[in-house]
Amino acid sequence: METKARAHRIRFGHCTLDEGLGVLFAPDGTETLLRPKTLELLRLLLRNAGQVVTRDEIMEAAWPGVFVTDDSITQCVVELRKAMGKGGAGLLRTLYRRGYLLQAEVAAERSDGHAAGDGPAGLPGDRPSIAVLPFRRGVADPQEAYFADGIIEGIVHVLSGLERIVVVSRGSSLAVAETTVDPRDVGRALSVRYVLYGGVRRAGKRLRITTELSETDTGAIIRSDRYEGDVDDLFALQDLIAERVVTTIAPEVRQRELARAMRKPPASLTAYELVLRALDEMRQLDRAAMERGRALLEQAIAADPGHGLAYGHLGWWYVFWVAQGWSDDIAADQAAATRATSAALERDRNDCLALTARGLLVGHIERDFDLAERLFDQAVAASPSCALAWSGGAALRNWRDEGKEAVAWAERAVCLAPVDPFAFLHEHILAQAHYTAGNWEQAIAWGRTSIASNPRHQATWRALIASLVAASRMSEAHEAAQRLLELDPGFSLRGFALRTTLPPAVRVRFFDQLRQAGLPE
Repeated sequence: METKARAHRIRFGHCTLDEGLGVLFAPDGTETLLRPKTLELLRLLLRNAGQVVTRDEIMEAAWPGVFVTDDSITQCVVELRKAMGKGGAGLLRTLYRRGYLLQAEVAAERSDGHAAGDGPAGLPGDRPSIAVLPFRRGVADPQEAYFADGIIEGIVHVLSGLERIVVVSRGSSLAVAETTVDPRDVGRALSVRYVLYGGVRRAGKRLRITTELSETDTGAIIRSDRYEGDVDDLFALQDLIAERVVTTIAPEVRQRELARAMRKPPASLTAYELVLRALDEMRQLDRAAMERGRALLEQAIAADPGHGLAYGHLGWWYVFWVAQGWSDDIAADQAAATRATSAALERDRNDCLALTARGLLVGHIERDFDLAERLFDQAVAASPSCALAWSGGAALRNWRDEGKEAVAWAERAVCLAPVDPFAFLHEHILAQAHYTAGNWEQAIAWGRTSIASNPRHQATWRALIASLVAASRMSEAHEAAQRLLELDPGFSLRGFALRTTLPPAVRVRFFDQLRQAGLPE
């Protein structure tokens, strides 16, 4: 993208470039003063983010009229990757015999630190954005960890239901907090203006929660609060914390809108913690772990049959199970998913997860795209910061061969969950969207990113294989096909044809490309 002349800082991925100083800030806060030619190369890559930049283009931009060897470019690339930190190699990719690709959303900032223009795709610059970090806990007990994580899940749920606030996914916040809790670092990593952090202590039935709301530009604490009560009061305290955050960073939000976003509290705290444990199992995307996750969700339902949280996640579990090709009876699993999502929606008609899972079911299996669209639209309206809802809408547009629209929806999902444990899903759907739109190189780049996030997601491998064949990168396509067969030795085009939702025109091309890569009939 073109950066504006007034912008002094440019954010991309988890890094920030100070153009005026020529300093690159890595996600961990490390500062690197770039050499002039290295800075010129980075500027070129930023102007062409998401596109392949050839060596000839680099030569013309950085060394016009001067003969230099390829080693000069290589040295600059090595310096940039080192300056970008741990994820530098994934952010700046080498495409053999083609050039280089900076795979990142780019956002320019004004000198006052706010986003120039509309900000990164999917994160509107005129709305406050926030990340809720995991709360400190008093003892190193795994059960207390689930309890503390559950506190932020409830707060994120309320905030995500508000259209005027952009909330980064809980999983992304957890991932970043493993390396830093400094608000300034978190702001750079997740592109948010505010961070909520705090601590929790539980002694028997008594509960004490402290919170700090900080601005990420300066790291200054703008509000701190302390809450005390019984464990049975937890869910009321979550709502109260969310309400105070909202009144501080978005005072224009009306009370009735906030009340609508608040979820009916579960009757059982045990059920709440069982759901969080189930999610830990599900994100591994391993068959045995998935089965353990389902058992935990069923335990949560038994512990609190009146609450919709576990039902919604159980519906989502069946969607993953079928999509991975593990279902021995698709019709039976579809019926189970329908029962689970229906139960969730009976208890909370605005359950974003259940609405999205139901949309994927009716779209992917029943091929009722009109109903799927209404469900995804309802999910986004109920929870505008729900990345899964945006990914569901992108998947629908892939099924209808609307590549450009699919890319826009998927980009929003990726921005809302940049380092979430389920980021691989959003990245895969973005790769598929670029494939549908005919953007082969971008489809390959996002496919590689998704695989780096989770190499066990079979749908990503299929999309990557087809994209590699489309780009005439046959040796890579054959290698990817072998990896898919290692994951699923029984894979066949005939079997896949029974469960794919690709539109007819795309399906013919897609299957031909899988066939060219050597996948069996």
